[in-house]
Amino acid sequence: MSDHHSARLELPYLAAGQMQKHVTLNEALTRLDTLVQTAVVSRTTTGQPGSPADGALWILPPGATGADWSSRPTGTLVRAEGGGWNAVAAPDGLVVLVVDAAELVVRHWDGWVGLGRRLGEVQDLGRLGLGATADSWNPFLARLNNALWTAREAASGGNGNLRLTLNKETAGDVLSLMFQSGYGGRAELGLMGDDDLRLKVSADGADWRDVFSVDRATGRAVFARGAGRRAVTAFIASGAYVPPDWARSVEALAVGGGGGGGNGVFGTSGARPGGGGGGAGGVSRGAWAAETLGGSVTVTVGAGGAAGTDGGGSLLSFGGVTRLTGAGGVGGQAGILGGAGGAGGIGNPSSNAGGDSSVTATGASGRSRERPEGSGGGGAGGGIDAAGVFRSGGAGGDGGLTAVLAAGGAGGSGAAGTGGDAAPPPLLHRAGGGGGGGGAVATGSGSGGAIGGGSGAGGGGGGAGVTAGGAGGAGAGGVVWLVAVG
Repeated sequence: MSDHHSARLELPYLAAGQMQKHVTLNEALTRLDTLVQTAVVSRTTTGQPGSPADGALWILPPGATGADWSSRPTGTLVRAEGGGWNAVAAPDGLVVLVVDAAELVVRHWDGWVGLGRRLGEVQDLGRLGLGATADSWNPFLARLNNALWTAREAASGGNGNLRLTLNKETAGDVLSLMFQSGYGGRAELGLMGDDDLRLKVSADGADWRDVFSVDRATGRAVFARGAGRRAVTAFIASGAYVPPDWARSVEALAVGGGGGGGNGVFGTSGARPGGGGGGAGGVSRGAWAAETLGGSVTVTVGAGGAAGTDGGGSLLSFGGVTRLTGAGGVGGQAGILGGAGGAGGIGNPSSNAGGDSSVTATGASGRSRERPEGSGGGGAGGGIDAAGVFRSGGAGGDGGLTAVLAAGGAGGSGAAGTGGDAAPPPLLHRAGGGGGGGGAVATGSGSGGAIGGGSGAGGGGGGAGVTAGGAGGAGAGGVVWLVAVG
């Protein structure tokens, strides 16, 4: 123990019989004024102030400048007094308020450190507020914009893992994370009233809807309102398709173009058949995992066939290979060749065929039952028998007989057939009604067959005539549906 100054704060002692005791006493009081409830102006100011207030304190930062500051070590506690500067020895453990930074620092053997670092451990707090005042309902309250929890690395004495553990007392209690917007609940995730994991959401914080629950015993998830996502893209013209990022698989349906109805025959005598109805486009289906598509699918939509010609096939290609084909319907036979209806596009089953022409009865209707969910075949054109009796054209086959019905067109009686109904809205169903066949006429030109109603429907055959045969109706163009499934 020194006889001249105190052990910790180095306050000078008065000596027995000392002259001018006030000098020693004032020095001790000055040190106490510095070291009790210590507050410094700054510890980042590098330039020595020109006219500091008496008693003002600074902690010198690296690179301090000025006649007095530059000669002192970094971290020195300096005091302005009477136009000069004094260095004050700061004992280990001295707590200092840094006014301009609103922080508490502590003198440590290697410099000044934040109070939290020096404390190292804080136990059994009743409340803690970060940027706000905690209360009895929220004893921990943090008002901030970012937060980070990171694992302690093995090099720092940890094991590299980080696990947050939340616990409730009994199964009937609630353990959850509540997500709010404007202090109104919008989502809650956790163990709510039992030990199964649940998620529920709310639009207003009052009415809540269950999203899913996971049974703790089986691991089976139950989605209260379903969890699948489907998006349908309908192509009526060729193009490219890129699956959405969320898609896990893609389902495809390709319908080929419908065949055109055949032209009716003409002449002044003998049996004169009308044209056969065009067959409906074939239907093919496929499905693939989204990642196997290579990012893009080339879609080719088959065109409807002109009078008496086949419809084009609808194709899907990716990876440079055709993966799916919806075959086109076969064109109806011309009356001069007998007027047989065109076959439906091949498939499993094949699509609906067109009707056959007849000189002894009304032209046959286009088919609708061979592929009952497909488009209808075209009706046959009416023929004329050897006795000059002329026949009406056949009706177009109905499309979507067992799905969303699109009626086939009516056959003409001495007149052109009517067109089949268009396919329903393209995202509802695809089938169109076949075109009606044109009626035969006793004089002049035969009546024309009607075009198919859409999505691969067959065209109606043309009716027979005397001076000219009726033209067959064109088949409808195909369609391709692509369904992204997530």
